[in-house]
This record gives sequence, C-alpha cells and structure tokens, in this order.
Amino acid sequence: MARELDCIELLPGRSGCFEDAWLCPYDRRAPLAPEQAAALRWLTSASLPIIELEEAKAARAAFEALSVTLDGTRAADSTFRRKRAVFHHALEYAVELGELSANPLDRVNWKPAKISGEVERRVVVNPAQARELLVAVTYVGRTRGAMLAGMFACMYFAGLRPAEAAGLREKDCHLPESGWGLLTLEETRPESGRRFSDSGRTHDVRGLKQRRRKAIRDVPIPPELVRILREHLERHGTAADGRLFLTATGGVFSTTAYGKVWKEARTYALTPEQVASPLAGRPYDLRHAAVSLWLNSGVPAPDVAERAGHSVDVLLRVYAKCVDGQREIANQRIEGALAP
Repeated sequence: MARELDCIELLPGRSGCFEDAWLCPYDRRAPLAPEQAAALRWLTSASLPIIELEEAKAARAAFEALSVTLDGTRAADSTFRRKRAVFHHALEYAVELGELSANPLDRVNWKPAKISGEVERRVVVNPAQARELLVAVTYVGRTRGAMLAGMFACMYFAGLRPAEAAGLREKDCHLPESGWGLLTLEETRPESGRRFSDSGRTHDVRGLKQRRRKAIRDVPIPPELVRILREHLERHGTAADGRLFLTATGGVFSTTAYGKVWKEARTYALTPEQVASPLAGRPYDLRHAAVSLWLNSGVPAPDVAERAGHSVDVLLRVYAKCVDGQREIANQRIEGALAP
C-alpha cells in the first residue's frame, strides 16, 4: 500500500487528528503542512506492501480493523459498511493497476447486516408542530433565520430535499395570487468538499437526484407555501443567478449553517422532552413529514412518488412505518372476512 502513498493527501478530522485519507487529483492537492508531512512519512513506514493482502490472514486483519473505531470499540454498522466500501474500491483500483491479482476482500466471508432504510416514525412532526418550527426559525439570528424560513417551508410543504431547496430559482416557481402553485425542479446544489467538486466550489450545480441529465420534476405546492414564497421574494429578492435562498454574500447556505439554525429553532418550538427526542432532529425530517402526510391523506403512492422524486417501491419501503391508521383498516377488513 505504501507505493501509492504519494497520491494520498491526509485531511485533518474534527478532532485535529489525521483520521481520513483521500485519493485526490494532483491539481487539487494543497501543500502539506509539516505535521501532515510527518504523518505521511509515518504512514508510509508503518504500512505493509499491498501485495501482502494476497495472504488471507492479512486480508482478514485489514477487514477486522475496519469494524472498530479509533478507541477500539465496535463501529456502527453504517460506519463499517461505508469504510468497507471505500477500502474495496481502493483495492479494485489496485487490481486495475496490476498490483493485485484479485480483490482480497471478496475472499473474506462476510454477511452484511440488513439495513432497511425505513424512516423512523418518531422523527415525523404533525402539521401543527411543523408550523411552530417554521415560525421559530424566524426568531434565530438577525436575518439568517428569516432567510431560511422559506427554504425549510419548501422541505415541508413541497417535500424538497435540502439540495433541491437550495437550488430553487425564481423562474422555477409558478406562484399565482390564489390557489395552488407549481415548482418545476431542474437544478440542485449538493454540498461537497471543494477539492472533490467539479467546479472547485463547495456547492456544484447538479441535476435532480437519480434522474437523467436535464430531467425536471413538477411539484404542486399548496396556497400556504405560495404565500410564503411570494412574501420571501418581496422581502429578500434573489441571488444573481435567481436563487431564492442566499447568504449575506449571495452564496449557498452550508449544511452546518442551516443545521445550527434548525437546532436553535427546535429549542423555541418544542418542549424539553421533545428537544431531547429524535422529533424533527434534522431539517431533512421535514421532507419525511411531508411525504408521510401525503401518504396518510390517501394520495395514491405513484403520485406521492412523483412529487417526492422516488420510485414507488423505494417510497413504500422507506415510509412503510409512517403511514398511520393502516393497522386498524387491515383489522377491520380481516374481521369482515372472518364474519360468519
């Protein structure tokens, strides 16, 4: 593994330690600080030659190392799966280069833990709670909360993903003076590290998630959201590129920035017991609440899937436990079928 270390750049983790190594294009590599260079030299000397992984014992040891954290405790299943996937891809590259005859991880007997991906019912807010949270957001900071209130409203009333709401432009919005409006989604602004984005910026312009390039998605929006967005445009205007939600410098809000606003808003809108619970713990949970509301209201699953940008099978698998009242309906039908 030491042979390829010249193209690995160590990035400092939150704790100040060098916790992660990333393959980074040469033209995006920043100069190494002295402590980074020292860490890289140590890593080179402490690494085994990659050919050692051809031995089953070494491959198993590397595999088991992925399953623990830095303090030796067991890592969460999701963490282990992510680390294994990254390591597996790195070894696939080694196979491509001819450094290994085959990926040694494929020979390690491993049965992955089942991850359902279902949304936990406890994170879903009801309409009254959602509205209280949206009002509470406006009390956070001098201007930041008021600017973000409309973005959070799009996540709840239209079920938008955060990156979709961040990329929403005025031309994407049909906002009549009365009745329902329409959002025509075309672009998103996902967040990534600058060194790993195509543009070198934190937020690249991308298309819709899991859609073909230049695909669009129409999302009807209720009059309440139409009013919120009209007021937002009148009060705050747009960025130079037409985006509705912008920072003081015209940029895109980072995940950290709007996450802090949301965290503070929860303390204003929820009880202490609710704040300590998973209820609306993340802004993304507003989207979960929206989709759950649509399903609970009896909107056909294909229509909900189209609005949310899901396939029907993913929609029903992810939100299966968030559909209230289905057990009672099923019980009534079974009771009716059993009646003499």
